[in-house]
Amino acid sequence: MKILAVETSTDACSAALSIDGVITERFELTPKEHTKLILPMIDSLMAEAGLRPQQLDALAFSCGPGSFTGVRIATGVIQGIAFGADLPVVPVSTLAAVAQDYFDHSHTTENIAFTAMDARIGEIFWGVYQKDDVGLAQLIGKEAVILAEDIEFPDVSGFGVGSGWGVYAAELNNRLGNRVLGYEVTYYPRASAIVRLGMRDFNNGLALPVEQAMPVYLRDKVAQTEAERRLNK
Repeated sequence: MKILAVETSTDACSAALSIDGVITERFELTPKEHTKLILPMIDSLMAEAGLRPQQLDALAFSCGPGSFTGVRIATGVIQGIAFGADLPVVPVSTLAAVAQDYFDHSHTTENIAFTAMDARIGEIFWGVYQKDDVGLAQLIGKEAVILAEDIEFPDVSGFGVGSGWGVYAAELNNRLGNRVLGYEVTYYPRASAIVRLGMRDFNNGLALPVEQAMPVYLRDKVAQTEAERRLNK
């Protein structure tokens, strides 16, 4: 099975190619350079593997939540490849990919990730994920865009991950109390995580025709200006 994945929704930019479960990745932490980097990353992976897009089984992408522009970049790139090669597409949650990066690389033994990404204007993108029997992130409850002090969570203990903890650690710790066993801000939604979760969802029949593969913003008014938000309150 061959799946190509891209991720551009945060300051990190990455692409990954999985061939029969062996994953190769290109990753750079470089804000605002995604449009310059993502296509060369894809070209490099495909050339190294000696593959053409038509030889892939599917594509996966980080569909959000995240940077409005970043999510649109990933969506546009994947839509272009999918239309050209007639490939199905698997959208994968950015929050799930952050949790997956933690599960894949952490030295802790926690199986619950309290995942928070900074959503600006005083809010976070929030989701609680549990590592399943094969080590993949599974959502508990719902994802949300919410004030840190208003988060909802199950009665479990876990580890905090994601950029939201770098901005709202006090509020999140106060809300979670002794349920949070520590936190780390440096986990990113890497394409290697997107491709792993994408393979699972593809095998579970969740791939979509390209015209149905759309971004997820969570915040309905994400494209509005601050002035528009004030007028609509």
